[in-house]
Amino acid sequence: MPYHVKIDAFEGPLDLLLHLINRLEIDIYDIPVAQITEQYLLYIHTMKELKLDVASEFLVMAATLLAIKSKMLLPKQEEQLDEITDDLTFEEDPREELVERLLEYRKFKEAAHDLKAMEEERGLMFTKPPSDMSELAKDIKPQQSEVHVSLYDMLAAFQKLLRRKKLQRPLATKITRQEISIETRMVEIMDELQHLKARKNFVDLFPRPTKDHIVITFLAILELMKRKQIDVEQQENFGEIFITAARRGADVIGNY
Repeated sequence: MPYHVKIDAFEGPLDLLLHLINRLEIDIYDIPVAQITEQYLLYIHTMKELKLDVASEFLVMAATLLAIKSKMLLPKQEEQLDEITDDLTFEEDPREELVERLLEYRKFKEAAHDLKAMEEERGLMFTKPPSDMSELAKDIKPQQSEVHVSLYDMLAAFQKLLRRKKLQRPLATKITRQEISIETRMVEIMDELQHLKARKNFVDLFPRPTKDHIVITFLAILELMKRKQIDVEQQENFGEIFITAARRGADVIGNY
């Protein structure tokens, strides 16, 4: 039975491009179009594999990248400027417009992040005098610095998982198909996390090698993230992802 899930965390094609540039540590002023296009199309393909609703602007950006890539492959043409008497030549870079859009988007994205940080800082201010919390502080463990896990990081982990499962798949096997809904898998994941009472590696939540079960499990994890019923942690960039049941997860697990 077909299933469709729409994730609100996608902020647009420029957000995905900026994520790829940061992840690959690429100079935004000198974008290797071939490499970025390949990675961008891989993410689009992964979205379609998961049957996520891919907005039309993502496909428009994919077409734009392919057009820029084609222009970069064409023989370079030099146009002499009449106003300059020396041998200086001028050549329009097909990436220039895209770079300008990315820089403008990054400026507003960073401004939004700064405003969000200011909002959170202001939210910590109270007019009530501070209470003595020294007794409670003894039982609180210091939190380790964690890397923010975005939806794109989850997609990258899913791509890595698919490659690993493909390599581990036996050459000949017979598996009985079992239909399972996303809601049922969400309940199973929450039961497993609450029973474990500890964090669990992202890869360990995919015990079955079948593609249908892997896709449904991943969509269930995304939906649990969206409902804030699980916490996703990553200690460093490109590191292992760990998942734990959020405190409020136990209160709403029965409300599916």
